[in-house]
Amino acid sequence: MKRVSLLALMLLAAAGFASAQITAPATDVLGAHLNYGRGCAACHAPHSGAFGNGNAKTADATSGNIALWGEDVSSLVGKTITSGSTNGTTGYVDVLPGIAGTTPDMAGLLMCLSCHDGNYASAAMMKNQVYETLPATYGTVNKIPTLLGNDNTTVGNYLNDHPVGLTATIGCGGTYDWDCTISATGSIVTPSGVNFAKFIQNYGFFVSPKAYNNAPTVMCTTCHNQHLMNVVTVTNGTKSGLPGGNYATMFFIRAPYNPASTTANSNQTAQFCRQCHGGESNEMAGGTAVTTF
Repeated sequence: MKRVSLLALMLLAAAGFASAQITAPATDVLGAHLNYGRGCAACHAPHSGAFGNGNAKTADATSGNIALWGEDVSSLVGKTITSGSTNGTTGYVDVLPGIAGTTPDMAGLLMCLSCHDGNYASAAMMKNQVYETLPATYGTVNKIPTLLGNDNTTVGNYLNDHPVGLTATIGCGGTYDWDCTISATGSIVTPSGVNFAKFIQNYGFFVSPKAYNNAPTVMCTTCHNQHLMNVVTVTNGTKSGLPGGNYATMFFIRAPYNPASTTANSNQTAQFCRQCHGGESNEMAGGTAVTTF
């Protein structure tokens, strides 16, 4: 009887995985980052950085020195960004460097903000429109929620945005964070704790923290893959216990993330957040039998 029940559970799980997988994305994987047909060259200038893309000569003098970046970031250089808050007044403070500053990962944050900041970089090409078909539960407002610093709240307010920067670090241990281990070089290594190991086995670890001063920090690309808007490829046995294949995602998220899933007990969108926020996970509460899809 137990063997029959186990087989039934395995078949149900397989059916859930199958319904979550997709064989191929329906639209170009660059999605919104096709940039009105300009494609890759809208962000990456083959020659001369922002100057080669026809931007103002006041552009950062190191424009293009990293990733051939072609957007003008000069309005952002040296600005202080205070993101994320638990009390409404204080957050994580960082100063933006130039493209070729001493902290390359912060330069990556600068690149993202050159189009997604509505405060210092309001002249960028971002048009404040959603490019994805959103589930009905998201409402009808057609504004994209990434004009940081100018999103219909107080201009210059970044406290309502997820913590990001060199001071926004991921922790391990204690009653809130996962029972994981941070290496001497700042990487989250193979899980050492029981709860985190179970989570990895059931879902995976898709986020990509950036090591700085021997600590894993949160940058834009920690959660987002800027080159894949609607699909994430899972290699069987790599980073995840999920079956290998292409899974639906949204918002350039680096993991299966599908709020439109019709599976009644789907928790894959919550699982994405739980990769770092272990305190809210089923595993930390002693629940290990909850399916992902």
